[in-house]
Amino acid sequence: MNVIEMKGITKRFNDLIANDNIYFDLGESEIHTLLGENGAGKTTLMNILSGMYQPDEGRIYVKGKKVNISSPEISLNLGIGMLYQHFTLVPTLSVLENILLGTNKKFFLPKKEAKKKFNEIAKQYGLHMDPDVKVWQLSLGEQQKVEIIKLFYQGLDVLILDEPTSVLTPLEIEDFFRMLKSMKESGKSVIFITHKLKEAFRISNKITVLRRGKKVEEVDLENKTEGKGKDKILNQIVEVMFKDVEPIEEAKEIPKRTMGETVLSLEEVTVKNDKGLEALHKVSFSLRRGEILGIAGVDGNGQKELAEVIAGQRKVSSGRISINGTDITNKSVKFINNKGVFYVTDDRMGEGCVGNLTLAENVILRCYKKEPFSNKGIILNLKAIEEYGEELIRSFRVKAPTAKALVKTLSGGNIQKALLAREFSQQPIILICSKPTHGLDVMTAQFILNEIKMQSSRGTSVLLISSDLEEIKELSDRIGVIFKGELLDILSNEKATREEIGRLMLGLKRKGK
Repeated sequence: MNVIEMKGITKRFNDLIANDNIYFDLGESEIHTLLGENGAGKTTLMNILSGMYQPDEGRIYVKGKKVNISSPEISLNLGIGMLYQHFTLVPTLSVLENILLGTNKKFFLPKKEAKKKFNEIAKQYGLHMDPDVKVWQLSLGEQQKVEIIKLFYQGLDVLILDEPTSVLTPLEIEDFFRMLKSMKESGKSVIFITHKLKEAFRISNKITVLRRGKKVEEVDLENKTEGKGKDKILNQIVEVMFKDVEPIEEAKEIPKRTMGETVLSLEEVTVKNDKGLEALHKVSFSLRRGEILGIAGVDGNGQKELAEVIAGQRKVSSGRISINGTDITNKSVKFINNKGVFYVTDDRMGEGCVGNLTLAENVILRCYKKEPFSNKGIILNLKAIEEYGEELIRSFRVKAPTAKALVKTLSGGNIQKALLAREFSQQPIILICSKPTHGLDVMTAQFILNEIKMQSSRGTSVLLISSDLEEIKELSDRIGVIFKGELLDILSNEKATREEIGRLMLGLKRKGK
């Protein structure tokens, strides 16, 4: 029996057809993956099922009954809940308070009863965490756990997970897949939205492929009636996913890089986190002109604080930071920007952009006071802003109808491309990139990696923070590994093995160190 049937679903946003006559179903205790490149229409389709949007055409059936899902509340009452790619938690409330938010009908919060239920859910699915900690004190991976517990707490039967692994480290992804298996075994049905082929094959019963708003393929992995092997099915899906997609410009030769003098220096820098605890302990390293230094580590070991302290968003407790010999320790963000340092955060919606502004307005946030975008920062030149936005959209392949589109209406991957376009266009001396390709499909991710290489070939020094070892190995000249706030070692890429980096990420120092 199908628990969900969506028939002929069409959704338009002005001239953009986000979903075009799509048929989709979900069976009991099934994991059905929605696969497609950034902007293919995956999230829009599920926003319709969750009640965030209403379709222009089409019908929805839940357990065989036709329904009108006109609001998220109706969707929840039907047993359907969605884990959004951009979290919906209230940062100033505790984990438990966020879980109770919108579910409690009593005058007083039943915290004792709720905490007991919370602990039972956390134990069953391996989602252990402190229910009393404030959400703003959690990493993105921990915040995702809160969102998942919130869905379980409401006793939902159908869970929609939108790019759930994009904020997780490789180790966290393994735990997440074990949880998915437990969900399926307990009778839950899961719609898994992703652009990652390997993940889709690993956990899915069925895969539906969307491209440019249309359903172009459906594969039943449980019933391979045509006798095709995994590789043939994989090739078939890749072919339909990227048919007619403009290929990455691998022919565009990236000039050979030459590294110059030291441009960034950290000397025994110690930093506290938001809880007032030590996040970085006496971190020292240097970065040369044109060099890409990769920083590997499991999330929550001080990477975010490292990026923020260099960018001027966090204070140094002790130690010194200098750029081209100038002391920038505890200087303002504006001062450090003027020295040529720019930061691409991994929290694109929380920190990186303003969802209610247009694409064009977001990409000039760094330079709106400069000509031709304004007259001395007072009167904005809207035509120049829009033209500049359109130019960046083209050069970074952002899928949007125009530069006037609100950022909050775009897919996560396209928002990421817009943020990277903004920072790259500032001609940085030092570029800090935290998880620059998370949430991007394989074609777009390779495009961004090529752009980072191009920036480096022009003399930009790059600090690349990532938990993706393949990404680190492909780009970096040297690789540093951070664990519990300490930079355990910095290795040359040529000599560093994945096994050695992995050991360091777990805090296992090399022999003789």
